[in-house]
Amino acid sequence: MDVPQMKSKLKYYGAETLRGIHAFVPEKEPKYYLYNLILDYPNRGGKGFRPGLCIASCKAHGGQLHQAKFTAVTLEMLHNAFLIHDDVEDESAYRRNKPTMHSAHSRAIAINVGDMMNALSLYPLWRNKELLGDKLAQRIFLEVYHLITESAEGQALELGWRQDNRCDLTEKDYLRMILKKTCWYTCIQPIRIGALIGSNGVLNPDSFNRLGYFMGAAFQIQDDILNLIGEESAYGKEIGGDIIEGKRTLMLIHLLSECTSEERHFIKGYLGTPMLGRDLADAKQILDLMHQYKSIDHAKKTSQYLAGAALKEFYTHFSHLKDSEDKAFLETIIMYMINRDY
Repeated sequence: MDVPQMKSKLKYYGAETLRGIHAFVPEKEPKYYLYNLILDYPNRGGKGFRPGLCIASCKAHGGQLHQAKFTAVTLEMLHNAFLIHDDVEDESAYRRNKPTMHSAHSRAIAINVGDMMNALSLYPLWRNKELLGDKLAQRIFLEVYHLITESAEGQALELGWRQDNRCDLTEKDYLRMILKKTCWYTCIQPIRIGALIGSNGVLNPDSFNRLGYFMGAAFQIQDDILNLIGEESAYGKEIGGDIIEGKRTLMLIHLLSECTSEERHFIKGYLGTPMLGRDLADAKQILDLMHQYKSIDHAKKTSQYLAGAALKEFYTHFSHLKDSEDKAFLETIIMYMINRDY
C-alpha cells in the first residue's frame, strides 16, 4: 500500500468514527453552550489515528469494522476531550487551524465541554456488550480505564516539570513521560483493543506493548518536531508554540544538555518567566540554538530509530497473519514514520 492509499483509508476510518460520534451526542438542550460544542473539535477533521489503528488491528486479526465501531468512537471522543483540556492547560491559541475552544468561548465552558465528552465516551463501551458479549466488553472497558489513567499521569509529569521549571531532565525522563502521556492512548491500547476484538479475546494483548510504544514515541517526537519546523497551515497549531509553552520536548532536553552554562541560564530564565511575559524574540533565539546544537536533527534520528524498532515488532507479531489491506495499512503507517521528510 502506498502513502496516498494509507491516508485515504485513515480518512475513511476517521469519517466512519465521526458519524458514530454524532450518533452518541444527545439531541437536547443546552445545545449552544454544550452539545453543539462537543462536535466542534471532531468536526475540524483530525487524523483519526487512534480509531484507525484500532479498526485496522481488529480487521487484520480477522474482525470486522462494525465490531470495533463503538470502541473507535470512545477513543476519538476521549482524544478530543484531552485536546480541549490540554489547550486550556497549555494556554494554546489554535487547534486544527481554528481558535481553541477556550479562546473562542471561555475556559469554564471549554473545561465543561471536555468533561461532558469524557462522560459521553463511556456509553459506547456499555454498548459493546451488544456486539461483543459481556466478557470481552469488560476487558475493553479495563483497557480504556488503563489508557485514561496512564495519560493523566503522563500529563501530570509534564505539567509538574513546567511548574517546577525542571531543566535537569534526561532523555530517559522524556521517554517515560511520553510512554504514559502519548503511547498508551495513541498506539498501544488502540492496537491491543483491536487485536482483542479481532481475535475474540484469544490473543495476549501484552505482546503488542513494544510495538505500540515504539510507534507512539516516534509519533510524539515527530509531532514535536513539526511544531518547530512545520507549516502552520498544515500543522494546525501555532508554530513554535511548544517553546512558548515551555514543554520539555526531546529537542529542549537535548539542547539543555549540550549548550553552554550561559545559554542554559538564559533558557532557564525564559522558562521560569510566566507564559504571558515570555518574549517571542527569546523563543526564536532558543529555536536558533536548537538548530545550532543539532537538537532537531537528534530528535529526527531518534524518531526514525524508534520507528525502525516498531517495524521490527510489527513483522514479529503480524507476519503470520494473512495479507490484507489493513495489515498493509499498518505497515505503511510505520514506513511513513521512517521515511518522513517533514
